[in-house]
Amino acid sequence: MRLDAGTATVGITEHAQSALGDIVFVELPEAGREVAAGEDCAVVESVKAASDVYTPLSGRVSEANAALAGDPALINRDPAGEGWLFRLVPADPSEFDKLLDEAAYAALLAESA
Repeated sequence: MRLDAGTATVGITEHAQSALGDIVFVELPEAGREVAAGEDCAVVESVKAASDVYTPLSGRVSEANAALAGDPALINRDPAGEGWLFRLVPADPSEFDKLLDEAAYAALLAESA
């Protein structure tokens, strides 16, 4: 997830898309939906499994990635870029400070390997 100009762009990590395998379907939240941090708000389905996606922040969904409807495998090809899932306007931007940054996430994965 990244925060740009007050809008959070939410997706899944390289690690998550790799674990899921080939993604074949996504169900995304509608614009305008209010979500609470930790709430399941999207589904990513692969040839291996279907997985809920939980929003890391509370706020209002401002946009879903329409490109994924026709090409869900975009998540596999570019999870940190064009394969984003949805954007939201955080209700409390300070929640972002409680999340792991990329280095802390990498360290967590290394510990659990």
